[in-house]
Amino acid sequence: MDAGTYPNEAVSNFINQNVVPLQVASDQQPMASDFKVTWTPTLLILDQEGNEHHRTVGFMSAEELIPSLLLGIGNLHFNGNDFKKALSSYEKIISDFSESDSAPEAIFQKGVSLYKSTNDPKLLKKAYEHLQDKYPVSQWTKRAYPYRLIQ
Repeated sequence: MDAGTYPNEAVSNFINQNVVPLQVASDQQPMASDFKVTWTPTLLILDQEGNEHHRTVGFMSAEELIPSLLLGIGNLHFNGNDFKKALSSYEKIISDFSESDSAPEAIFQKGVSLYKSTNDPKLLKKAYEHLQDKYPVSQWTKRAYPYRLIQ
């Protein structure tokens, strides 16, 4: 990714503006063991205490890296119960990166974030319907399948 993805201007700008990058060799101990890095590249989104909120393993194109990082940032906020910030990340993926591999999970997570912040279960059903319409074979559509029963 050093040769093609990271030098991409949009990627480097996104990284510099949104995360604190740290590159560690897969054989650098104890970090590789501490974070269970067994293959490269492995990208982790960690909070300030070093807790993992998102992991990707393997090469990612420039078009997939930004939405994947956004998903990790959204998950970090979601796990911290900051649903407003989580929703901002998920909505950016849905609007700007709808063809990315991260989009179905962002729709799922958006539905769960909306539910957790409002206690309105109909928002889960709406997420399922969006997934069913746009990504009918996605694993995230399958995971949201029970939400179809919400009245």
